Amino acid sequence: MTRPPPTHRGVITLPKKLRDSYHLRGGANLTLLDLGGVFVLSPPPSQIDTLADQVAEQCAADRQSLQTMLQALREEYRGRGG
Repeated sequence: MTRPPPTHRGVITLPKKLRDSYHLRGGANLTLLDLGGVFVLSPPPSQIDTLADQVAEQCAADRQSLQTMLQALREEYRGRGG
């Protein structure tokens, strides 16, 4: 295990093997979670994850199933000539 020290700006350099494994490029932003003294770095959620969470919340708020919501979206799409 390597322990790269943070720079004076708080920047941490991840080992190349780790960056390559997770397809991280220079300047990539990561989310830092402090779990009671244990730090966890993770990539920020993708827009797809965020949108999926929003759809799930809307389904729950409307008391609809995902299937019902998808059917309504398909009908809307067809109604617009899709």
